[in-house]
Parts: sequence; C-alpha cells; structure tokens
Amino acid sequence: MRAVLKAQINKTDRNDARGIAQMIRVGLYRPVHVKTLRSQKLRMLLTHRKLLQSKAIAVDNDLRGTLRNFGLKVGVVGAARFEARIRELVEGFPDLAVLIEPLLVVRRVLREQLDILHRRLLAIVRDDEVCRRLMTVPGVGPVVALTYRATVDVPARFRKSKSVGAVFGLTCSRHQSGERDRPGAISRCGDEMMRTALYEAAQVMLMHSVKWSWLKAWAMKIARHRGRKKAIVALARRLAVIMHRIWVDGTEFCWTREAAAA
Repeated sequence: MRAVLKAQINKTDRNDARGIAQMIRVGLYRPVHVKTLRSQKLRMLLTHRKLLQSKAIAVDNDLRGTLRNFGLKVGVVGAARFEARIRELVEGFPDLAVLIEPLLVVRRVLREQLDILHRRLLAIVRDDEVCRRLMTVPGVGPVVALTYRATVDVPARFRKSKSVGAVFGLTCSRHQSGERDRPGAISRCGDEMMRTALYEAAQVMLMHSVKWSWLKAWAMKIARHRGRKKAIVALARRLAVIMHRIWVDGTEFCWTREAAAA
C-alpha cells in the first residue's frame, strides 16, 4: 500500500484515502483468515513459553560468559545442576557471589514458570485428538503438534494440502523476466514460529530418529544428492503437507509406502 501511494505527486490525507479505496475496489488485496479464539489462546501459550525459554537460556549464557572472564568454566552440566555448579565455582569469591545471586534468583523463577507453561501445554496436547494424531509423525512432538494446530486453525481453508508449504514460506521463490527464469531460496514468508518448528522436526527425523520410514528414506536420498540443509528444508515442507492431510483425513502416519498408498 505504501509503495503504491508513494507514486502520488501530492500526498494528502484525501489522496491517501482515495488511493486506498481504489486499491481495495480493484481487488489488489485478498481476504485474511482471522483465527478462532481457541487458536489465539494456544498461540499465546506457545509465545509466552518460547519467551521464557529464550530468557532462561540468555541468563545461562550470560553466567557462563561472565564467569569465564575470571577463569571459571561451568563446563557441560544439565539444567538441574546448573545453579549448584555456579555456586560451587564462586564459593571462594564472595564478591562474585554477591553479583551472581540476583541472576540465579531470576533464573530459578524463569525455570519454574517455564515448567508451569510446559505442563499446561502437555495437558492440552494430551486431551487434543488432532495433536495426538499429528504426533504419530516421526520427529513431531507436543510443541510442534500444538504449534501446527494453532497456526493452521481451520484445515478446510486450504483447498489442497500442497498449499500449506507455500503459506509457511517453505517453497522456493521465483524471479522471471523475459528469457530468464531463476528459482531462488525459500520465500520465508508466513509464520516464522511454525517454519522453525517444522525445520526442527525435520532435523530430528533426519538426524536422530531411529525407526526407519519411507519419508526418512526420501529425505536421505535428497541429502545424498543435494546436501543435508536442502534435505531438511524439503522434509520440513513435506511434513507440513503430510500433517495437513492427516488432520483432514483423520488418519495416522503410515511408516511404509504400501500403507500410505492404501
């Protein structure tokens, strides 16, 4: 809208209103789907959980970095023993302990509230039949399933399952002019949280999933010819399509091609 209105010689409120009305009249803009109230609440839960998680990780990284300046290395330690390890390192440095204590308190509170939101998320997924079916796909856990549920909202708004990958920005962009037709990288449009979740699910399936499936075999073949990064993006796009079809058909993931074809 702004790019079109900038072509006006005289910019006034009246001309802007007339330009906006004209663009809407000729149909330059498509209708936008407004999510249901339940999906908006689920999205709020996911957003708040991700925010607390990122802040908790930032506090951990800050503690590691500041202590390293004094030659104190935290090393490899789990989240449960992290605070005890920090206190152990600063035990002989009372001046450092005074500065570290506020961050440890904040970290403890962040972790406690994060656990509350995560348990709430697991409870919702446990009682949601759609999420349970989506989790039959290898690599798809409670967070990915609920993110997909809240982002798609109404599966019937997609006439074809293949359209879901484009909405999430996982299809290639294209630049065509005259005789030149050049495909580009993925468009990265749409919901970033959903795109990241699908990418993580694809990475888990490709790198960590033990049980073999036709989908993993398909991704491994792409990885051998095009590289692992492109295989993960392609697998993320296909996961979005398969999960939509599972949701619409009321089925579960088929591990073999024969079962999928049937």
